[in-house]
Amino acid sequence: MQEILDELVERYPAIAFCHQEIIAAYNLLATCYQNDGCVYLCGNGGSAADAEHIVAELMKSFSRKRPLPEDFQNALNDSNSGSLLEGALRAVSLAGHPSLVTAIANDMSPDLIFAQQVCGYGRPGDICWGLSTSGNSKNIIAAFEVARAKGMKTLGMTGQPGGQIAEFCDVCIGVPESETFKVQELHLPVYHALCRMLEERFFG
Repeated sequence: MQEILDELVERYPAIAFCHQEIIAAYNLLATCYQNDGCVYLCGNGGSAADAEHIVAELMKSFSRKRPLPEDFQNALNDSNSGSLLEGALRAVSLAGHPSLVTAIANDMSPDLIFAQQVCGYGRPGDICWGLSTSGNSKNIIAAFEVARAKGMKTLGMTGQPGGQIAEFCDVCIGVPESETFKVQELHLPVYHALCRMLEERFFG
C-alpha cells in the first residue's frame, strides 16, 4: 500500500497535502469491504462521471487479475461465463438511475435525489462516498445526513477549503485546489490510488 501512495505523491506532489486523509479513507473503505459492505457513490456533473468511474474500477479488475472465491468458482464449474467472471468490490453509483433520480427530483425535491436512495439501499457499515468540488452540494449533504442516521460511514472528496460537506464526513479528502477543473484533475489520481490499494488488499 505504501508503494502505491509513494508513487501517487511522486507523480502528483501537491497530493502530499492530504496524505493522511487518503490513508484514513483507505482504512474506512477496507473495513467496509472486510465486513461485506457496499459503497454508494454520488456527485454532480463531472463528479457524477467520477462516481461512475470509481464504480467501474471497484466492480471489476483494475490493475490486476481478481480470481473468484474457490467455492463460487466450483459452483460455476459448467458455466461458459465462469472462466471470465472476476471478483468484485460492491459499489453502486447513485447518479446512474435516471428514472428514479428524475422521479425523486420531480415528486419530492432535487436535494433528495441521493438521500432517498441511501434511505432505501443503505445498511449499517456501508459507506456513502460523495464527490463535490465546492464541498457545498446540498444533495450530497442530505445523503450524508441520511447515511449517518442509518449507521453508515461517510467519505467526502472536495477541494479547498472543503465547504460544508466536511462537517458531515467521517473522512474528507480535500485536495489543494479550488477551481472546479483543477479539483477534478486531482480527484482522479487519488481515487485511482484508493482503488489500487483496495484491489491489492483483497485480491493481491
